[in-house]
Amino acid sequence: MAKNQDTASVLAFEKKLVPSDGYMYGTQWDDRSVVTPLALIEKSVRGTISNRLKAAIKNDPVKLNAEVEKANLQTVDSCALAPEQDTLKLHFTLKVLGGVQQPSACNNALFKQSYASAVRDYVGKEGFKELGKRYALNIANGRFLWRNRVGAENIEVQVNALNKDAKQTWTFDATQFSTKHFNCDDAAVIELGDRIANALASEDDFLMLEVNCFVQVGNAQEVYPSEELVLDKGKGKKSKILYAVKDIAAMHSQKLGNALRSIDTWYPEFDDAEKSAGPIAIEPYGTVTNLGKAYRTPKDKQDFYTFFDKWARGAELERIEDEHYVMAILVRGGVFGESDK
Repeated sequence: MAKNQDTASVLAFEKKLVPSDGYMYGTQWDDRSVVTPLALIEKSVRGTISNRLKAAIKNDPVKLNAEVEKANLQTVDSCALAPEQDTLKLHFTLKVLGGVQQPSACNNALFKQSYASAVRDYVGKEGFKELGKRYALNIANGRFLWRNRVGAENIEVQVNALNKDAKQTWTFDATQFSTKHFNCDDAAVIELGDRIANALASEDDFLMLEVNCFVQVGNAQEVYPSEELVLDKGKGKKSKILYAVKDIAAMHSQKLGNALRSIDTWYPEFDDAEKSAGPIAIEPYGTVTNLGKAYRTPKDKQDFYTFFDKWARGAELERIEDEHYVMAILVRGGVFGESDK
């Protein structure tokens, strides 16, 4: 079989949205002059047996009583505000990089040339404005708070552009922005989105953002840092380990990044009320792990590789939304080499 002359078996892109870890502090909504780092709290609790039981046990009252009498002892991490504090402060920075026109690794000059041409056409036509607006809205609506967003009385997001020659500040009331769609014409969101879009569209420029989010959840209420993945379950003494950096409760940069790139409303089932998962994170197969489902399958020809292999070689995609999706994957970054066999 003839070898495909425009196949890049080595092809990689660096991510262009680079968040830091998110650090968690406690304060008061009405007086934020005193802000204290939140530390993890270790608890040992006596729970009950609540998992599904084998038929031989659940159908025998004597065996069932003997089983549920056993203590379910657990040691877990938790995190909460102090009794006098009613507000969580989450702090992180976000660097937005340009240079998507050039892969970080590509071993085929012909493919690299056709890819660069496709990106130039997209930038000239769209200028990353739709993606920029969506990333900005995910900052403004506080999607990055995850579980900490639920049941909050007030949420204020302060965003500072730190570039020395173009400093700027925005303040958002996150409760006024939906997390279910991106139909937004708020002037501040559009302005922040334009700053993000301009950085992404550039060849070597960048935008540095600082985000401070204040969430009024109630005095002494529990808050939720990231949970660590425990690979050797059963060997450690804790059944739940939370993330902290230098004794400050924190959220993983990956979790913040996942929230910021949850902009995919272009997958086929989005408009189906029964099947839709709402905006999902940008992924090559539209994977949503907590639902155990891939929303973009090669069978339906809606996955990244189906689109990218055509688009990067000069073919036009049917919808501009498909181009948005492809470019968002490239902003996400990854290794996308193709076998030349």
